[in-house]
Amino acid sequence: MKKKNLFINIGSLIGISDGYPKRPLKGAEMNRIDKLDNAFLYVAGDTIVDYGDMNDLGNISEIYNNYDNIYDVKNQFVIPGFIDSHTHIVFASWREEEFIMKLQGCSYEEIAKKGGGILNSAKKVQLASEDELFYTALMRVNEVTNYGTVALEIKSGYGLSLESELKMLRVIKKLKEYTKLPIKSTFLGAHAIPMEYKDNRNAYIDLIISKMIPDIANQGLAEYVDVFCDEGFFTLEETENILNAAVKFGLRPRIHVSEMSNNGGVQLGIAHNAITVDHLERIEDEEISALLLSKTLPTVLPQVSFFLKIPFAPARKMIDAGLPLVIASDYNPGTSPSGNLQFAISLATIYQKLTPIEALNAITYNAAHALEYENQLGSIQRGKKASFLILNSNVKNLDFIPYHFGSNKVEKVIINGEIR
Repeated sequence: MKKKNLFINIGSLIGISDGYPKRPLKGAEMNRIDKLDNAFLYVAGDTIVDYGDMNDLGNISEIYNNYDNIYDVKNQFVIPGFIDSHTHIVFASWREEEFIMKLQGCSYEEIAKKGGGILNSAKKVQLASEDELFYTALMRVNEVTNYGTVALEIKSGYGLSLESELKMLRVIKKLKEYTKLPIKSTFLGAHAIPMEYKDNRNAYIDLIISKMIPDIANQGLAEYVDVFCDEGFFTLEETENILNAAVKFGLRPRIHVSEMSNNGGVQLGIAHNAITVDHLERIEDEEISALLLSKTLPTVLPQVSFFLKIPFAPARKMIDAGLPLVIASDYNPGTSPSGNLQFAISLATIYQKLTPIEALNAITYNAAHALEYENQLGSIQRGKKASFLILNSNVKNLDFIPYHFGSNKVEKVIINGEIR
C-alpha cells in the first residue's frame, strides 16, 4: 500500500515544470523558474500526485484521515533535488599530499609525471578490497545526499586494469542497490595510460576495446563510456576507436574534453552523439557553434577551475549564444575534492556570471536530461518522482543559495518519497 504524504504550508514551491519544453532549457529559457507560493504538495509512494494553493486544499482537520502523514513545511521553500551528472566518488583514499605540491607551485601535469594524479589513485584502488571501496564510497554518497543531491553519475577510471575496473563498477552497482538512489554508471577505463603500458599505449587501448568493454557490457555494469580526450591523455584517434567499440555494445558516450587544451574533442563527441561533453574550460566560438547544431549537452565543472586555478569554462557566453548548460561537481580526490553542489552554484554565479536561477536549472532540470532522468527527476511535476528538498528557514529567496556559500541550506532531503 502506497503511503500518502501531504506537505503543507510551503512558502514557495519552486521549479514547477508543467509549462517547460520537453527538452533541456537553453539560452534565455535558463533564467526561467516557475513557482507557486503558499502551496501544498501531495505524494503517494514515490510519486508526486498533485500540488496547488493552500487555499484550495480545504479544512485541514477534515483531511487528516485521508493521509498517512502531514508535514508542515512552516513557510520554507521546496525545490527539486540536485542531480550530479559527473562524479568519481569511488576511490580508495584522498590525495591531500598533492594539494601541498600544488601550493608549492607544481602543475597538474608535473604532479602526474611524479607518479601523482590518476595513476596514484589507480595504485590505491588496485590494493583496496571491494568492501573497502564500497564503504568509503557510501560515506561520500551519504555526504552529497545531505547537501541535496538526489541522483548522480559515478565513473570508474581509477582501476586501469580489467580486474580493478570491474571491481569499481561492481561497487557502483552495489551503491545503487543499497542506497536505492538513482545512479548511472560510466566506464572510464580510458582515464590515463597505466605505467606498465607507458611504452606500449596501443596494447592498453586494445585491452580496453577487446576485453574491458565486452566484459563490462556482458555483465551489465555500465550505461555509459567515457574517455579523457585531452592533451597528455588520449588522442582524438584513440578516443574515436574506443567510442566506436563501446557504441557497438550499447554504451553511449559522455567524454572529458578541453580541460587542458582545445583539441577538437567537442566536435568528436558531437560526431559520436555523446550525451554530454564535460569540462570545456578551453572551448572557443567554433565549439560553441558546433554544440548549437547538436543535441550534445555541454557540462561545466566550476569546482575544478576553482581548485586547480585554471580558467573557468565560458558558461555565460555559452548561455548567451543559446546553449543549454549543465553544472556538475566532478567530485574526485585530485581536482575537485567536494561534491557539494551548493558550492558549485556559488562558483557558477560569482566566477561564471550565471544568475542563481540559471545555476539552479543547470543542476536540476538540465542535469536530469544529462543522465536521461528527465521523465523522473529535475523538477516539480505530477507523475515525476518525489525527490525534492526543503530548504532551511534562512532561505527567503534563491539568491541566498549562492550568496551564503559554505553553509548547508538544505534542511530535509526527500528521495523517492522517503525523508532522509
